[in-house]
Amino acid sequence: MLELNIQNETSTLKAVVLGTAVSNGPQPTLEEAYDPKSVQHILRGTYPKEEDMVAEMEAVAKVLEKYNVKVFRPKVIEDYNQIFSRDIAFVIEDKLIKANILPDREKEYEAIKHVINQIDSNKIITLPEACHIEGGDVMPWNDYIFIGTYTRKDYSDFITARTNKEAVEEIRTLFPNKKVISFELRKSNTDPKENALHLDCCFQPIGKDKAIIHKNGFLIDEEYNWLINFFGKENVFEIDKNEMYHMNSNIFSISEDVIISEKNFTRLNTWLRNHGFTVEEVPYAEIAKQEGLLRCSTLPLIRE
Repeated sequence: MLELNIQNETSTLKAVVLGTAVSNGPQPTLEEAYDPKSVQHILRGTYPKEEDMVAEMEAVAKVLEKYNVKVFRPKVIEDYNQIFSRDIAFVIEDKLIKANILPDREKEYEAIKHVINQIDSNKIITLPEACHIEGGDVMPWNDYIFIGTYTRKDYSDFITARTNKEAVEEIRTLFPNKKVISFELRKSNTDPKENALHLDCCFQPIGKDKAIIHKNGFLIDEEYNWLINFFGKENVFEIDKNEMYHMNSNIFSISEDVIISEKNFTRLNTWLRNHGFTVEEVPYAEIAKQEGLLRCSTLPLIRE
């Protein structure tokens, strides 16, 4: 059996589900695209090719194996996008919460059943139907759970709004000992530079006390300022709109000292190394075209 344990984003990783780009299927039509960045690349003729994405994900698998992480992969579904395993479920403490995702992505959860079957069924939580949530919006951080959300009246107008207030309240009920802090995110169906699809598209804690952040991803200045005060300005790496667009906040921590990052994130990777991190650089620019990066394609199960 898998003894789940996730208390935060950065403790030493022991087991993870890494998505797969194998048999990713044909390029989606504009109607099938879930986010404005994918739409942009479909229109430009620059949508990523399967072989490039497979190569990028294998580079990540190699890094994880180098650090003795147990890596699970989804069962391959023919002609289906299974890259973003963070969307389908997430772990807090010793519980796996099945995300209420877009209905036509239900197959992705079925494809990790060989992992789910190794978890005590009492530790698997299915949220009520009214609770919409995806793992990219959920960040356990020791005594806290940070959640990205969108609660305005036009929620249903945005295919990019993935986590609602009902889900935030349900997480609050499930984890009464945690302080659940929610953040209103900026949403756009058409402009990827004005859209924070998930919280990890504009924010991520790293190390013991540091964070990467993009101010414009937050709709409410007070909420952004709360994070700056929480981590301390000197511990925060601020990314600009262009860096947010390329997903600079969506790196992935193997431990408090080791981070997997995209090789083109020059300014970020330099800052990380200057602050004592080991940076494992991988190519991931093709996968980034679907508005997801390293955190999005990993589902951590066990950290120390």
